[in-house]
Amino acid sequence: DSHSEAPDASGKGTTQEDGGEANELDKALSTAVVGPAPSLLDANKVKAVPAAYQFAQSLDATREVPAYKDLFPNMARKYPFHLDPFQQQAALCLEKGESVFVAAHTSAGKTVVAEYAVALCQLHQTRAIYTSPIKALSNQKFREFKLAFEDVGLVTGDIQLHPEAFCLIMTTEILRSMLYNGSEVIRELEWVIFDEVHYINDTERGHVWEEVLIMLPSHVKLIMLSATAPNCMEFADWVGRIKNRTINVITTPKRPVPLEHFLYTGQDGKTKNDRFLLVDKTGQYLARGYSAASQAKANLKKATSGPKGYRPTNKSDKNVWISLIDHLKTNDLLPAVAFVFSRQRCDDNAAMLTTIDLTTQKEKAEVHAFFVRCISRLKGSDRKLPQVTQMQELCKRGLAVHHSGILPILKEVVELLFQQGYVKILFATETFAMGVNMPARTVVFDSMQKHDGREMRNLNPGEYIQMAGRAGRRGLDSTGTVILLCKGPEAPDPTSLTQMMMGTPTKLESQFRVTYSMLLNLLRVEQLRVEDMLQRSYVESASLRQGMSRKIRLKEVEERLKNAKEPDCRTCTEGNLPEYHSLMRQFVRLRSELWTTLAALPAVDKMLTPCRVVIISHGAHIRNRVALILKTATNQKGQKSMSVLISVPESEQFETLSGDDDSKMNEVDRAWRQETMAVMDGALVGLDHVAPPKPGSRSTFKVLPDVPVEALIAITTKVVKGDMGAVLNDWQLREQPRFRSRSPDAGVMRLVAELDSLADEWQKSGPPIVTPGKDFQCSEMSLVERVHSLKQMKNAIAEFACHHCISFGEHLTQHREVVRLREERDQLAFQLSAGSLLLMGEYEDKLKVLRTMDYVDANNLVGLKGKVGCEIHHMELLITELMLENKFSELSSAEIAAMLSCTTCQFRARGEQSKLKPHLQKLKEDVLAVAAKITRVQHDCGVRMSDISEELRFDLIEVVYEWANGVPFSQIMQLTDAQEGLIVRCIQRLNEVCRDVRNAARIVGDPSLQTKMEETSTAIKRDIVFAASLYTVT
Repeated sequence: DSHSEAPDASGKGTTQEDGGEANELDKALSTAVVGPAPSLLDANKVKAVPAAYQFAQSLDATREVPAYKDLFPNMARKYPFHLDPFQQQAALCLEKGESVFVAAHTSAGKTVVAEYAVALCQLHQTRAIYTSPIKALSNQKFREFKLAFEDVGLVTGDIQLHPEAFCLIMTTEILRSMLYNGSEVIRELEWVIFDEVHYINDTERGHVWEEVLIMLPSHVKLIMLSATAPNCMEFADWVGRIKNRTINVITTPKRPVPLEHFLYTGQDGKTKNDRFLLVDKTGQYLARGYSAASQAKANLKKATSGPKGYRPTNKSDKNVWISLIDHLKTNDLLPAVAFVFSRQRCDDNAAMLTTIDLTTQKEKAEVHAFFVRCISRLKGSDRKLPQVTQMQELCKRGLAVHHSGILPILKEVVELLFQQGYVKILFATETFAMGVNMPARTVVFDSMQKHDGREMRNLNPGEYIQMAGRAGRRGLDSTGTVILLCKGPEAPDPTSLTQMMMGTPTKLESQFRVTYSMLLNLLRVEQLRVEDMLQRSYVESASLRQGMSRKIRLKEVEERLKNAKEPDCRTCTEGNLPEYHSLMRQFVRLRSELWTTLAALPAVDKMLTPCRVVIISHGAHIRNRVALILKTATNQKGQKSMSVLISVPESEQFETLSGDDDSKMNEVDRAWRQETMAVMDGALVGLDHVAPPKPGSRSTFKVLPDVPVEALIAITTKVVKGDMGAVLNDWQLREQPRFRSRSPDAGVMRLVAELDSLADEWQKSGPPIVTPGKDFQCSEMSLVERVHSLKQMKNAIAEFACHHCISFGEHLTQHREVVRLREERDQLAFQLSAGSLLLMGEYEDKLKVLRTMDYVDANNLVGLKGKVGCEIHHMELLITELMLENKFSELSSAEIAAMLSCTTCQFRARGEQSKLKPHLQKLKEDVLAVAAKITRVQHDCGVRMSDISEELRFDLIEVVYEWANGVPFSQIMQLTDAQEGLIVRCIQRLNEVCRDVRNAARIVGDPSLQTKMEETSTAIKRDIVFAASLYTVT
């Protein structure tokens, strides 16, 4: 329960026993302080929820599933091997037409689940879509599924193969476009398979997954395949909630091939076998392995220490790799993937290993023949490109490199050679971990650190597990070997190592954001309101989960509000009780804020020391009480607290006052109770008054430890003399039951008598409170003004006639209950409305930009500009503005290509760029001028985004210009130090932009621009840049 017990009938803990104000106060507080109605957090209890997640159920994937035996003879697809329990569970769910979320390690066999759904579609004569995060993965999957099902199509940004097929492979972005454009395919769709769904964590593109999941029609069933994540149930519950169905969650921590993790410290012929087991195949961390590796490092350091000490060099780097490869070869641990977190280092590592040769003569001949066959479709000069010839020579020796700087066709050659076992050592960046069926015997980590675009940091457990999971080939290896190279003078920090190797994988987290493209498309198609899209996003999943209980609670509160009555009292009505109450709330809030601020000032901090008398309200029963500071303390967060002495009746000295423990209360209730205490204290005891000691009872002392400064009602000018340490010692001793009967120290009782005397005196005249500017210097005028403002409010409160009502306390409590219900109703209504959405502000600001720039009108109807924006899928505002400002009309095809290349280039040249030719410089200036205009509008509309010009890259503008003019690839490589793969990626993406602009030109009825964009596309779409994928060639 979120509420503390109410005080007992005897009124223990109250300040006064006889009638009058205090009794009325206790009566009011007994209902108003301790017993408010259930608040938002209790609303979940209104209706029993069967489980934490109503729309996700976890299925057992640890043992054989009995029902699978019945299904086996009639399966839609037969497999030549026995299915694992998780695959059996998934197949049974798919047969029943139920959606699944499957989380399993790399190479566990998640593809079986996808294949089974495709087989069911074939049987039902419906359609399936398989989405992948990257185009390269789509190509690989196309080849894999084509072999299994024949009637398979591929739709990516630059290619459409058999789009009429019953099973389509595509990137998630293409599926999003289909949904926005109402594609016919969607109507016939039965299953959508989301591969690598943990890609939802990607900051740049993760939002696309959310948009697609939200927009898919209700008849489409879902298969989500993911790496293991700690919050699978939460994610599946969100998907289930937005699709209004149960998602079956099937997770398997089991690896088909268990992994062993090693540290490698070898550096030369003598130490080449120095490999130490750190985590065994059962997942146990072996401290002795780490100690042995540390010792090996220490020995090496001692052996190499000279006048210059230990300094790793490129030569020592080369020695490490030569030693390691020799060790791997000797111990039959090849093939190996070496993950290196820099394109340049991948190339350097391969280039320096000139003496390494891992293939037989026969293998060399087969690699040569395969290479020649693959590049035979390239034109002569492209076949002789340095990267092509170098890669061919590397592959012949059993080495290869794989990263985004490599030509796409070469990456595919490398992948196919690796799959066939010809490539023995592959230097690859992280993206290779996302490939299909590329297992190795061994995975090597060149380093445990990578640069993530912002900073150099250790790999997180999710990244490490994804890459390490490539080790171990099912059916070939009993264990997979994972090796971390220790190149530094010492072994890596053991805490960082265990965190990386054995830590919890990364959670699935929302990267949802409001994009102009999303806004324009939603406003254009009108099938889904923008607010509904935001409300259903994963970022709002917690709010969605509480939605039902909030609705139930709102209904309850509204019902109670109908029955709640304001006081029917002429004195309170004429005396304006509601306004009095409102002003009183404002006063106590400002007073609390003022004392918290004042307590932080050095001058006031000096006053908050032992021997100072203060007025405090603390817990449910210590109200407007005179207290003496014994000790102060400041915690690590800089929050100050006090131990104070107060006077209490003997019967209450060691009693824990009921209602004082608010630790079980939620924040809403705690804040309401504290406010109620302060308001009722002020109303019934008086804003300047202090609570008197109880008459008819002997006073003694009580120490309250850890009283926060927020409990201060006032600091007085009064200081009393005494030994505060002795008081604390006496209290600590008397807290032990055997010393309780001891008489208190005479000095302590003198202090208690003095506090009682002050309370009596201040009852009549009010306490002497310290004030800024008078009792201490205060340079901040705002504080002096706040003190003055409080004084004025206090005088205004005293003028209200409702004070004279004989049932004032009761009526004030009655009014507060109505106020509380109204506030809870308004809060619940807000939480259930679009206004409470986390991204609502961003939506409104971006909508303002679209209105200002005439993409939509005041009624949010999409205009011509907006319709153009809907066709552009990348940098939509910039490209739309360039197009509608006629920036392309006077340009040649090559100039248009050059101008638009700044939107697709991801290469940043080192050092200063050479000066551009005047006509290219003019193109750059035109783009930057339009970008500056958009940035200004965004800034004026409150959109917090970086300057658009910072996202533009002009480093390949000359390269693209020459390419569009027909210059061969070998020659344009002389113009830049950009790697071949980056140039190809820029031009391929540029072709997609050209296609978007061509489609937009059709919408605005500009045939000449349409023709020009087709010519631009034709000019760049040639030779090695657009060589067909080896996976798509039959």
